[in-house]
Amino acid sequence: EFLAVRAQGKDDDEQRKQQRRDTIGRIADETAQARLVRAIDSPRQLEEVMVDFWFNHFNVFSGKGLDRALVATYERDGIRPYALGSFRELLGATAKHPAMLYYLDNYLSTSADFQPRGGSQQNAAPKAKASGLNENYARELMELHTLGVDGGYSQRDVTELARMLTGWTFEPRQLVKNEQTFRFDGARHDGGDKDWLGYHVGSQGQSEGEFALDVLAQHPATARHLSYLLAQYFVQDNPPPALVERMAQRYLVTRGDIRSVLRTLFFSPEFMAPAAVGSKFKTPYRFVISAARAADIPVKNVRPLLGALNQLGMPLYGCQTPDGYKNTQAAWLNPDALSRRIGFAASLAGGKLPLAQIPETPNGDGMGKRQLERQADGMSGNARMPDSPALDAVQLLVTLGPAISPRTGETVARNPQALRAAMLLGSPDFMQH
Repeated sequence: EFLAVRAQGKDDDEQRKQQRRDTIGRIADETAQARLVRAIDSPRQLEEVMVDFWFNHFNVFSGKGLDRALVATYERDGIRPYALGSFRELLGATAKHPAMLYYLDNYLSTSADFQPRGGSQQNAAPKAKASGLNENYARELMELHTLGVDGGYSQRDVTELARMLTGWTFEPRQLVKNEQTFRFDGARHDGGDKDWLGYHVGSQGQSEGEFALDVLAQHPATARHLSYLLAQYFVQDNPPPALVERMAQRYLVTRGDIRSVLRTLFFSPEFMAPAAVGSKFKTPYRFVISAARAADIPVKNVRPLLGALNQLGMPLYGCQTPDGYKNTQAAWLNPDALSRRIGFAASLAGGKLPLAQIPETPNGDGMGKRQLERQADGMSGNARMPDSPALDAVQLLVTLGPAISPRTGETVARNPQALRAAMLLGSPDFMQH
């Protein structure tokens, strides 16, 4: 929709510019709201958790140009269908999606001797920007998405992989039509032979890139790297090496079946070991989502939660770097962060957030940053809509169950009734999992 508007009118048409800003603001707002609604209410909670994990793993920054409009289809088409399926299919879907091609600039990458065809408009990237080989995606594909930083590759391997991926681009006109968007442009492709990770690769066009994804998806270093990250996400910041190794072996045996690897993780003795239970400090996203779920109220307006994520330093789709948000205690535990979390817990427990009220339809700038802060700040108390009901501490304690230790329960019980729900949500027990 945004791209259709973008295709109309000249850049100096102020009315068109405002229409584009309004449209993209609304799309971005609706995309973020949809993610939180699913995370809170979906009965398929493991799927939602894995969507969060994989989006962060294959991160794109919505603040970069077209990606603000593309992030919705990236999550819908490139991440969600494969979150519990085949890693190779997930890898291919992200590699070919315009959001990733645009974010890491592979859509601009060409052979060194590429000469644009005069007057042709078939190439996805503007010809003035198609300035030769771009290694951004090839580097992150190996360092972050598959092999890991210690995966045994060299700078030459990065360059050779980038050559294999030249011509992987997208067609803006097809984006407007909402049709197939990935496009292999043979004219941009480097047709020379490559030597990559010990393989000699002859000129095969698009098949070179597909071959590279096949190799990377089944590489033992990829199995170890992904297993480590999954164990770190679910178990401990420094996961047990034996668990990681078993997960990696399962990955290789099943050819990257994500569900099977998770089954090995969840049924392992390490997963429920005393040293692991409660050892993970929640990221702001997991803290806000778990608090909203624990509140057990019908959430019709998630904008206060989006505001809370902004203030807690983890805006949705807002990580600028390709490595995504960190998943360790060291990244998120500090005095200022704790103060902000406690403020959010107090607002939620005290019914100060308009979560149960249907929000007004945004106007003007869609839901730009200032409007989001003004209407949806989860901790400022400046919300315009009626508040939600205050939380009942007794019911909240029942909901949280063994997540709250007897010692914490006793401490909370010694305080006034009006403070107890906030103390539960702001307790160290609740901030960990």
